[in-house]
Amino acid sequence: MAVIKATNKDIDLLARLIRAEAEGEGDQGMLLVGNTGVNRIRSNCLDFKNIRTMQQMVFQRPGGFEATIKGYFYQGARENERRLAKRVINGQRFHPAKNALWFFDPSGACPKTWYNQPHSGSFKAHCFYQPRQSDCPNVFNTF
Repeated sequence: MAVIKATNKDIDLLARLIRAEAEGEGDQGMLLVGNTGVNRIRSNCLDFKNIRTMQQMVFQRPGGFEATIKGYFYQGARENERRLAKRVINGQRFHPAKNALWFFDPSGACPKTWYNQPHSGSFKAHCFYQPRQSDCPNVFNTF
């Protein structure tokens, strides 16, 4: 059962995003990026107030994803990434992005905080950050 509303067009959009942001980190890395995106839609807090759709989340400015300004993002969705996108849309969550709203690839070690939010863990080159539950209770809701 989907935890956010998503059409086939939305699934394709998330599939393209996760590939463009984390293809080099394999399926697990792409799932983590997908978790972060779904969490932004669910959260309605901090930088993501009134982000209610896939389109709004992917193309949010400022604060959106860097991949959307690069040509690779605009290639068609592939079946593997569509399958991964469906998994996170259907509520599968993975540490360290289970409740994360932010991630990035630093030039060195992961900072302890990002946008004043605590580091929740790392996967390969990406550092993930989750809000405090008091700041974003919706992200911590179970399905």
